[in-house]
Amino acid sequence: MDTTLHDPLVGQLLDGRYRVDTRIAVGGMATVYRALDTRLDRELALKVMHPALATDATFVERFIREAKSVARLSHPNVVGVFDQGAEGAYVYLAMEYVAGCTLRDVLRERGALRPRAALDILEPVLAALGAAHLAGFVHRDMKPENVLIGDDGRVKVADFGLVRAVGAATNTTGSVLGTVSYLAPEQIEHGTADTRADVYACGVVLYEMLTGAKPHVGDTPAQVLYQHLNADVPAPSALAPGLAVELDELVASATARNPEVRPHDAVALLAQTREARAALGDEQLDLVPPQVRAEPEGAGGTGPESPTRVIARPLPGAGAGGDARGGDALSGDLHDGDGDIRTGRDGVQRTSRLTMPPPPGPGPAPVAARPARLPLGNLGNARRGTVAAVVAVLLVLGVGAGVWYINSGQFTRVPTVLGRTQAEAEKRLADAGLEVEGVERDYSTAFRRGTVMAADPAPGERIRGNGSVTLTISRGPETVKVPNLKGLPLDEARGELDKAGLAPGKVTKAFSQEFEKGTVISTDPKAGTGRKPDSAVALVVSKGAPVDVPDVTGDTVGDATRTLEEAGLTVKVAAERVHSAREAGSVAAQSPAGSARAAEGDTVTLTVSKGPRLVGVPDATGKNVDDATKELEGAGFEVKVEKNFPFLGDTVESQSVGGGDRAPEGSTITIKTKGL
Repeated sequence: MDTTLHDPLVGQLLDGRYRVDTRIAVGGMATVYRALDTRLDRELALKVMHPALATDATFVERFIREAKSVARLSHPNVVGVFDQGAEGAYVYLAMEYVAGCTLRDVLRERGALRPRAALDILEPVLAALGAAHLAGFVHRDMKPENVLIGDDGRVKVADFGLVRAVGAATNTTGSVLGTVSYLAPEQIEHGTADTRADVYACGVVLYEMLTGAKPHVGDTPAQVLYQHLNADVPAPSALAPGLAVELDELVASATARNPEVRPHDAVALLAQTREARAALGDEQLDLVPPQVRAEPEGAGGTGPESPTRVIARPLPGAGAGGDARGGDALSGDLHDGDGDIRTGRDGVQRTSRLTMPPPPGPGPAPVAARPARLPLGNLGNARRGTVAAVVAVLLVLGVGAGVWYINSGQFTRVPTVLGRTQAEAEKRLADAGLEVEGVERDYSTAFRRGTVMAADPAPGERIRGNGSVTLTISRGPETVKVPNLKGLPLDEARGELDKAGLAPGKVTKAFSQEFEKGTVISTDPKAGTGRKPDSAVALVVSKGAPVDVPDVTGDTVGDATRTLEEAGLTVKVAAERVHSAREAGSVAAQSPAGSARAAEGDTVTLTVSKGPRLVGVPDATGKNVDDATKELEGAGFEVKVEKNFPFLGDTVESQSVGGGDRAPEGSTITIKTKGL
């Protein structure tokens, strides 16, 4: 269905110059259109920021930065930017139009690539990034969606929307920019990204081209981020046996978790790539990985005459609709030869043909015309002719049945599963004799969270009876609002966050006169704030009304318990007793301490005294008063000094507890000085 009919920009003349012809792709920040520059009479791509974001100065600044950055990069492997402007709520970039597809489309169609094809794509990507790095820029969002492959075989890097100058690559907002599967560990851990972050992403892309799979996967973005931080990217040969060790080493070098070990920029990685290619023979370069799903015979390169080319000129109306997410200036079709047009789950139209060999055996035999009359003597010949005719008819029917089976009988049509839950979709596919090959997740405003938003092959397409289907499950809108959770119990609040597509974050507790203990006081961010799905929401939970904790030290355990319980607190007596200056059996200490604040129902732990500990008393007689005081205090006693008249002596004459005797620790020892 052509959804561009509902797009208000299609058919308009933007800024008095650019005639918007059709919509190509929709991304999180902008929509891309194919347009005509009426002044220069040339076809180009218009990247128009979503009007809702045009009021955000941060997004507009990033958008304009992309234009300025790419304008400085005059390189054949970078999608060029011609102009930047605004009209009303529309902020736009006028860009080079690339007829073709993205590397993601190729991987989705092929599964994996031969090493020669993977290196043919990687080298121009590194050349483009190398130019950016030499100019002082970091791309920060390298992924297959941002690698465009033109129908002339050229490879171009697009979407410099997250570009930063190398010296300004630190993220000060606390958020991590980029795509989870391709983030370098330092981007996740420290929020920093220099040229080596692009090198890491290119290593992941190379792994994906060689194996058809991402190195780190998980049910949530957090699981993928954890693996980036704690697990090395595995050798691609583990999934594609037979790959040359040079390719394993190239991936390992580019994806080293320690950025100091990686090549310092794309130029250095390009040099390593070329060295690895030079060390490989034709047999190693043309190895077919087991993950390759569809590849023309003789595939090997990506040049204009190469049999692995998957790009063709757009068909009339192709790329007109769709909610495809992807490159900035993308249009085109994937071809496996001439045949029927089909639409993939990304909205891009493709053509495909299943070429089958002719059925074995001879074709239908010609049937001779029967004469008007047969002589009786020729009855045997007539019977033989009749048998031959019947055989011929059966042969025709058999061949027809064989042709029907080859072209239709062994196929089934993918049932409609859009809008259904994953479980419902899997049951319908199983009932049709089909299996679910994999499940992907993506944002959608049209489909409820948890329902199927796309299938590949698409519903209605023919597929072999034992074939498999990949489902894309909606994660809901790209931004969801934080629900109002005030007054809800903590468990219920967590359930509401899960329903909204958000995750419960850090839980802190605070006193509240208004909210009952255990209920939510507030959230961070506040209710109604837009957040990306699966974002964490911090919760502040009530500890209940505050209570001033009475000081019960020195009281008996019974008296202390009554006092605390009357204040609305719970009492716990510690099993172990301690020596203290308090009487044996009385409270030596409490936690929380007296005068502290606690919530009603909180527990106060009491520690009971065993009485003071007896300590040997040092002999201070005959010593200087200062020395005697230090010695007694060091033994754990308080010291009181009394001087005899005329108070001029400084030598200890006597002490209240004799030296060598034992006295309670902390008690007071009185020493007297000699008079003159």
